[in-house]
Amino acid sequence: MNSLNAHASDTQERTFCKWLNTKLESNGYPLMTSLVKDLSDGVRLIQLMEIMGELDALLDIRSAIHQLILTVGDVSLGRYNRNPRMRIQKAENVNKALEFITSRGVKLTNIGPEDIIDGNLKLILGMIWTLILRFTIADISEEGLSAKEGLLLWCQRKTEPYKEVNVQDFSLSWSDGLALCALIHCHRPDLIDYDKLDKSDRHGNTQLAFDVAAEHLGIPQLLEVADLCDSGRPDERSVMTYIASFFHAFSSMDQAETVSRRIEKFAELMQSIWVSRNDYERRVRALLSALEEIQDHWAAVKFTGTYADAKEHSASFAAYKQTKKRTWVTEKQDVATLFGNVQTKLKTYGLREYVPPPGVALSDVDNGWNALLASEAKRSRAINAQIREIKESLRKKFADLANDFQTRLHTVSTELSAIEGPLEEQQEKIDRVQTRIPALSEALATVESVESEIWNSSSSWSCKASRRKLHSLINQIVSRNMTNLTPAQLEQFESTFRYFDRDESNTLNQSEMTAALASLGIVYTDEDMDIIYDQLVQDYGAVTFEAFINLLVDITEDQTSPDQLREAFQGAAANKPYVTELDLRLAHIPASAVDYLREVMPAARNGAGEPEYDYEAWLDRVFDNGKLFCPAILPLRSLKLIDTAQASGITVNPSCLEAFQELKLGKKTKYIIFDVNDDRTEIVVAKTSTSSSYDDFIGDLPEGECRWAVYDLSTQRVRAG
Repeated sequence: MNSLNAHASDTQERTFCKWLNTKLESNGYPLMTSLVKDLSDGVRLIQLMEIMGELDALLDIRSAIHQLILTVGDVSLGRYNRNPRMRIQKAENVNKALEFITSRGVKLTNIGPEDIIDGNLKLILGMIWTLILRFTIADISEEGLSAKEGLLLWCQRKTEPYKEVNVQDFSLSWSDGLALCALIHCHRPDLIDYDKLDKSDRHGNTQLAFDVAAEHLGIPQLLEVADLCDSGRPDERSVMTYIASFFHAFSSMDQAETVSRRIEKFAELMQSIWVSRNDYERRVRALLSALEEIQDHWAAVKFTGTYADAKEHSASFAAYKQTKKRTWVTEKQDVATLFGNVQTKLKTYGLREYVPPPGVALSDVDNGWNALLASEAKRSRAINAQIREIKESLRKKFADLANDFQTRLHTVSTELSAIEGPLEEQQEKIDRVQTRIPALSEALATVESVESEIWNSSSSWSCKASRRKLHSLINQIVSRNMTNLTPAQLEQFESTFRYFDRDESNTLNQSEMTAALASLGIVYTDEDMDIIYDQLVQDYGAVTFEAFINLLVDITEDQTSPDQLREAFQGAAANKPYVTELDLRLAHIPASAVDYLREVMPAARNGAGEPEYDYEAWLDRVFDNGKLFCPAILPLRSLKLIDTAQASGITVNPSCLEAFQELKLGKKTKYIIFDVNDDRTEIVVAKTSTSSSYDDFIGDLPEGECRWAVYDLSTQRVRAG
């Protein structure tokens, strides 16, 4: 037992000394070689307390960093003896350090200045362990557990998928190096190929983990391979000190990824809005240009006065109505929808409203369309007038030709019937009449030709094609009890429903509902959409307008606030008032998002000529007075307890989701209380209730125990009017 205690003491002395040296080295102080010797005069101890005091101050403001930025200077213990020679001077130094430790809420027992001056190693190690607990392990939290238990649970969660690893403590569980390799592989699989490890090479695996952690993760090697692999029972405190470094390193990585994802998501949103705006402006300009071009063409065209020319103009005008105009009607509706989608996205995220440049507003489109309709009417009247004029001219010409032909025919007929006398004279008169027949034939052909023109023209305007119906009956849907929607919201939701009701059946199928929600900025996974659609069909028989409106009223979403975005940019910029391209790329933001941010953020060049981007000014510009808009439509995400549970390895019983969907859509259940089963492997429904009383809900929550719970606040809103 004495040998075991001595080995643990040696391991702790080396490990604790290295841990303290990491603090001294990062602040430019000389390193220690012996705890007993180097702490005896109190100088190193005071320096360490000033360093740890600064870290403690940083921890104290972490929860408030989203509200303000504080600059923390060095924490000073005041004047002390920097080169103590006498014992009383050393005692003063040590006593000052111990008083500072106590002032920070750290409880020290059975140790005084003389114990440190005289080199009582056991008490010194106990004091340092107390400091490690306070400044390294105490802030660790995992699913409600803290310090040692929280750190152990974190290790178990991270190494659970590795079948060769079974972390039960901070001693023997780490003796083969596999647990360390699993921790690294879980977070950085690019650093260690876990599957190719020789699972029997305890020393090699441990040394590999030490080397990778030091080189790539910045985790100093506080232990030796022998401390883990060649010890009958590795020292728990030393192992905990080393493993805590892994927790803090990977927690920093997770925070950096969160900052990167937040900026990436916002940049993608702004880029999509920018693309939609450009598309809207381009299409409006093209549409208005086409409308002006056709009107200029109508104003310049001239009639030749022939029926064939008038018929060609009429056919061209009819073809225009069947082709170009129909395309423009669709385009006019599409650009209006696109404009509405841009405004919806901006309102959903609390961004400033989009004001189109002069000449491309929806009012400009309406004015251009009204001008087209006026030109159309003028063109139609001109064609009709030309056709009437030609028809009248043809009728007059036909009458003149027909009368002349009839007179000539009558004259020839009269002359022929009056022939008499000798045969030679009769034959001579008949021959003279016969010479006039070809002229009559030509006149008849002319009359028939003109008659044919009259018939064709008349037929052309009497047998007109049926006109297409301009409008279908507007779907009359009466929604009930929609007092929590403004008229503008109701109109927006109704127009969206009508637009995606392609077959005019008064219902939406699943693909139509998915598209309608997406146009409002609400996107679900396919699995969630299947559940929501099936629930609506079960409750309403189909996705009617009433079902669609009730779904939109119930949807909620967690929004990214301006303060969160500022915090994200501050994190990426290391608290500088500007961000550089290198900062954005080090934050692992995709290249496309970085390129977009470089284009839209105002920049100034530093002394080296490099651009520095003012993210504060940009965020002030894109947000409406810096205030987050609270939209009526909030996308529904996965249930928080499900996300949390699955991330920790606990499964969720299907009854939880069924109960939650019933509350959200069926309005039967008013609140749900969840619990973890006895084996702590699955989340289950503990209780559901149809009571709308908030007091009943609070009364059903157990005192002194944590519970997940969901309460339908819509009942409270209804009561409050």
